[in-house]
Parts: sequence; C-alpha cells; structure tokens
Amino acid sequence: QVRLVESGGGLVQAGGSLRLSCAASGRTFSSYTMGWFRQAPGKEREFVAAISLVGGSTYYADSVKGRFTISRDNAKNTVYLQMNSLKPEDTAVYYCAAGTAPYDIRAGAMDYWGKGTLVTVSS
Repeated sequence: QVRLVESGGGLVQAGGSLRLSCAASGRTFSSYTMGWFRQAPGKEREFVAAISLVGGSTYYADSVKGRFTISRDNAKNTVYLQMNSLKPEDTAVYYCAAGTAPYDIRAGAMDYWGKGTLVTVSS
C-alpha cells in the first residue's frame, strides 16, 4: 500500500556531500515514522536516521550525528537525507523505510522498504 523509491546515491570522494531522496506514494497517511538504514558489505543492516511524522522529532545514529540531516517535505511526500563530510566507512546501500508505529524507529518496526540506493565513498 506504500511505495518507497530512493534516489541520489552515487560515487563521491571522502569529505564530499550527497543528498538522498525517498519519494513515498500510496497510503502514506498511515505511516508515522520514516527513516534511513544502511547495509555495508559484510555487515548487518544498521540504523542511520529517522523522523517522526507525528511530532517531527529526529533521531540519529552516533556515527552520523553532526554530519547527516534528515528532513521531510510534506507537500511532496518525500524525505531527504543530507550527507556531509562523507567517510569511506559510510559506503553502503541506503534504504528508506516507513512504519506505522508512532514512535518506534527500530528496523523491525518498519512496515515498508525501498529497494535501496548505493553510496560509495572513495578515499
């Protein structure tokens, strides 16, 4: 009932910036939380950032605090992840997700997932 499509990934040099977009369509009014997760080669999927669609609160993994910013354009049903000061360890497939639980940012609480967009940071 909800479709999520990520875009904006690519190859960038360390220290550079990228902005990821997640366009949502369908029954988006049923979602309360949207977030970004990533999975690097040989690693498990990890939480990156999330935003509450109820109160607007944002949450970040310690590894990206101060460098990444999550935001939402309600008119376009789109969430963004501004990624600055990128590091090689940020290299991963980034997934957009949406959940119906109001304040739950866990991956297991997410009900819908995008196909992912690859971010590669070179040194």
